[in-house]
Amino acid sequence: MSLIGDGLDKAVQKAFTRPAPKSAGAQMRYLVKQLGGTKAVAQMLRVSQRTVERYVKNQIKKPRPDLAARIEREVKARWQPQIRAKAKQKAASTGGIIIDTRARLGYTAPIGSTDQDRIRHLTVALPPQHAARLFDAQEQGASDARLQEIAAEALKDVYFQDGGRRAGSLDEVRFTDIEHLEFDL
Repeated sequence: MSLIGDGLDKAVQKAFTRPAPKSAGAQMRYLVKQLGGTKAVAQMLRVSQRTVERYVKNQIKKPRPDLAARIEREVKARWQPQIRAKAKQKAASTGGIIIDTRARLGYTAPIGSTDQDRIRHLTVALPPQHAARLFDAQEQGASDARLQEIAAEALKDVYFQDGGRRAGSLDEVRFTDIEHLEFDL
């Protein structure tokens, strides 16, 4: 996935009320229940149906690292969908989202201003409309570049222009070289 997409997913996962299954057997049983059979799980994970059955029966307990990562990613993607939806809805309607980033930020501005890119560490509370745009774009399968553009537009509005109270002639904000990025609901 993408840096911003993963950050949004981690923020939503903080709202979970119960931990996701940890052992390989429990994770496989959960996936079999969600997808309605071992064949569908086997196709999704690109392993044999017999392998899935052996995990379900706890005959295999330790998956190889690449398979363990795929299993965990698929379980987390399906875990507590109603809690996930409520957290996104709350952020998009009333709560907003907090972005904490250390990245190179610059902007296009009129001649004579200091618009050189520089590393900034920002922790900014984004209003609900920006959270809604980020979550909508993520659900529609937007690329990481598009999600970065949306985040840059949000930072332009909230941080650089302060909701329209300053820097009215600012054209574009560049959001590159991301060293750290974290979201919180």
